[in-house]
Amino acid sequence: MNGLSLSELCCLFCCPPCPARIAAKLAFLPPEPTYSFVQDETGSKVTLHLTERAEWQYSQRELETIEVFHYRTSKNNRIACMFVRCCSNARFTILFSHGNAVDLGQMSSFYLGLGSRINCNIFSYDYSGYGMSTGKAKEKNLYADIDAAWRALRTRYGISPENIILYGQSIGTVPSIDLASKFEVGAVILHSPLMSGMRVAFPNTRRTWCFDAFPSIDKVPKVTSPVLVIHGTEDEVIDFSHGVAIYEKCPRAVEPLWVEGAGHNDVELYGQYLERLKQFVNVELVN
Repeated sequence: MNGLSLSELCCLFCCPPCPARIAAKLAFLPPEPTYSFVQDETGSKVTLHLTERAEWQYSQRELETIEVFHYRTSKNNRIACMFVRCCSNARFTILFSHGNAVDLGQMSSFYLGLGSRINCNIFSYDYSGYGMSTGKAKEKNLYADIDAAWRALRTRYGISPENIILYGQSIGTVPSIDLASKFEVGAVILHSPLMSGMRVAFPNTRRTWCFDAFPSIDKVPKVTSPVLVIHGTEDEVIDFSHGVAIYEKCPRAVEPLWVEGAGHNDVELYGQYLERLKQFVNVELVN
């Protein structure tokens, strides 16, 4: 009934994996940091310094407009935060939770380009154990990290929930769904979401086990905000079926974007990606 084979069931019950191990195996691959925070002589201003591996695609002047700082989480870690002001008249700010094998430095050019094209500012953060964030990468910290990012965005910049769009990509959909299940926001964008850790490791899994990690499929029904799901039909990391299942469980799902032929890391290269985001943010959410 649960879809697992006898050998898989024996493996689970004789030696059940703990959520932290599932999480570590499936999700967390922090790269060597591609950036650093540099304080001025007075210690009052922090600036962003990128290494060559960050592959910054814009000018130094544009780099200097990015605001960076640390913010403490409920788990006593200090996460690195980044605010990218892309548009002076932006109605929405995207709270972006990135994928598993990148950090803020590598994402900075993408943020500036994306925000400029869809008329949004972008606020992002590195998970515990990534980039300039302290602590270790694990599931419980993931939820504390986005809670801290949410607080920073609300208190430091005074942005109200109805003007915040949660954007999660891959593993970033996990904290985004968790936060959206607690607060109503302007909208949620789920890019290559996963149902749960066990369902990625054992594709025939049909239920949520007590030792599962990232049980997003059980939290999605509690999300009361509009949700746009994006997934490549040939995703080799998180099967397309995950995106479909998440979409079907969303109470307020809008027309999804299924990118024919796209894998896990190239959805953004397809023209319909930007077009769908523009339509969602600038037309559907406004009307």
